[in-house]
Amino acid sequence: MANLDETHKSGNNANETSHYALMTVGIFIGFFGVIFRFLTNWTFVDISSNIILVIGVIISLKAVFNILK
Repeated sequence: MANLDETHKSGNNANETSHYALMTVGIFIGFFGVIFRFLTNWTFVDISSNIILVIGVIISLKAVFNILK
């Protein structure tokens, strides 16, 4: 019976809105990094846009792994 309870709890974990809110924030940060890349050709802007994009990807992947957990 305890095994069924653990399975039921993990299924409800995927439906929590906090995971999807975190994923949405990560997608918007990544989208901002992509748009920021096309503003100008300065090296500093390219480097910072890549960093912003990577941060957005990391946040989104964290949300996905939390859903799968």
